[in-house]
Amino acid sequence: MHPFITIAVRAARAAGNIITRNMDRLDALQISAKDNRDFVSEVDRQAEEEIIRVIRRAYPDHAILAEESGQQGDADFEWIIDPLDGTTNFLHGFPQFAVSIAVRQGNKLEAGVVYDPVLQELYTAVKGSGAQLNDRRIRVSNRKSLESALLGTGLPFLDHHDFDNYLKSLKVFMQQTAGIRRAGSAALDLAYVAAGRLDGFWENNLKPWDMAAGVLLVQEAGGLVTDPTGSDAFMRSGDVVSGNPKIQPLMLKIMREAK
Repeated sequence: MHPFITIAVRAARAAGNIITRNMDRLDALQISAKDNRDFVSEVDRQAEEEIIRVIRRAYPDHAILAEESGQQGDADFEWIIDPLDGTTNFLHGFPQFAVSIAVRQGNKLEAGVVYDPVLQELYTAVKGSGAQLNDRRIRVSNRKSLESALLGTGLPFLDHHDFDNYLKSLKVFMQQTAGIRRAGSAALDLAYVAAGRLDGFWENNLKPWDMAAGVLLVQEAGGLVTDPTGSDAFMRSGDVVSGNPKIQPLMLKIMREAK
């Protein structure tokens, strides 16, 4: 196992243990609002602290970009952390959330882990070495038409500046696909694309920690990831369109025509 993956898995499992231990005491958790409909709990913070502790013990000189504590350090290697992607789901007892950890060197993603502590599903990817789910190789689906495709999405909830265009695309996708799912965790949605459970996924206004590990999973599973214009600027813009090599270009075409 790649050394980065070894540490990321150790950190993700430790965070997952914190999350699952708190699932039976949701009413007692301390919760605060970071923004409109964007919440953080003491579990997010505890899980992030544990992840950082594990990483710092192995790589004390690496930089860290974490959702709750922000940027720490300036180094060639940077760990990108979302300790609990899908906090709103977690706080409602809706079992669709995950730990997401990625490593980036410069602008290139090198390793990624997405861990679902409820199903105990561990997704891992290393650049150039493929993607795995619980040590089994995974690949994106081979569906070729939108009519048979199942897509995932994330509804805009913080920034509505492009909401009308989103709704136009959503309407077409609803009419031309087998179905749309909005589960509430971008990290897991991208992992599901990598595993062939979803044929495509799109969402706007994501943060690097929401998608870094998932993006690498999709790419290493043979899928495509771009922004809605078809460029590779998604980590900067936060707008991502992913899918298998047949479905993703069809999604881009519909999104361009919907503008």
